[in-house]
Amino acid sequence: MAVLVYAEHNNHELKTETHKLITAANKMGDAVHVLVAGSNCAGVATQASEIDGVASVLVADNSVYEHQLAENISELVHSLASDYSHIVAAATTTGKNFMPRVAALLDVVQLSDVIAVDSADTFVRPIYAGNAIATVQSSDAVKVVTVRASAFDAAATGNSASISNVDAVYANQVSEFVSEEVTKSDRPELTAANIIISGGRGMQDGEHFAMLEGIADKLGAAVGASRAAVDAGFVPNDMQVGQTGKIVAPQLYIAVGISGAIQHLAGMKDSKVIVAINKDPEAPIFQVADYGLVADLFEALPELEAGL
Repeated sequence: MAVLVYAEHNNHELKTETHKLITAANKMGDAVHVLVAGSNCAGVATQASEIDGVASVLVADNSVYEHQLAENISELVHSLASDYSHIVAAATTTGKNFMPRVAALLDVVQLSDVIAVDSADTFVRPIYAGNAIATVQSSDAVKVVTVRASAFDAAATGNSASISNVDAVYANQVSEFVSEEVTKSDRPELTAANIIISGGRGMQDGEHFAMLEGIADKLGAAVGASRAAVDAGFVPNDMQVGQTGKIVAPQLYIAVGISGAIQHLAGMKDSKVIVAINKDPEAPIFQVADYGLVADLFEALPELEAGL
């Protein structure tokens, strides 16, 4: 049977996670259909139709779906579920919000944070903060799966899949959208960046994060932080990388003044190349780093920026 993928977007632009979901979904079923739910989102549907491996795009374009609240999005997905063997969404804030509701409505078990697909019914996912990897098999008629998008390569574009409308409208009487505060930055978003430089408690205070920003600007990188740096109030929590923050897997991850607690490693150890700068030669971060520099970051960072 076909696989239904929920598209992440902001009503104007498709998020890169969706391209990676298509790669995962093509390992689960014979055909991949993409659901775009939003308001005035025809442009997003067109972008989704261009992804290689997509057979069809379903568009639920209505004002009730503008902010993609969990209460009515879960009802919409549930109404379409009978035609699919798998329902797939990214393990992001949006996916984690509505997919458990879909699983409950279908009375099935949700398979969360999948990092590999062995077959249509067998999946690989991390447990114990990534210290162990579990292979799980589901016998449910419909598999409800959230995927850790960073574990998959993005599907290419150049396709021209068919686009059709979904007329089902599920008004939400339980909650309402009030407002949102979106962080604006000229730098790439953490989960989509190819290069990330992150600081930890070793940065000592928030002002010293400016040292990372200078390097990030030269590299075109995003700036992240460890939970210790966030908890200490150095930077806002939307910069946190880790098990309870953002899961990333860039081409290059530079960890500065980060000891390498399990919680942080769970969020970045799948990065292609890891560089660690820490004055403690026994820091756990060096166990996962491809390149390690034992040095005082306040001396090493200015030299690095000057070299760049």
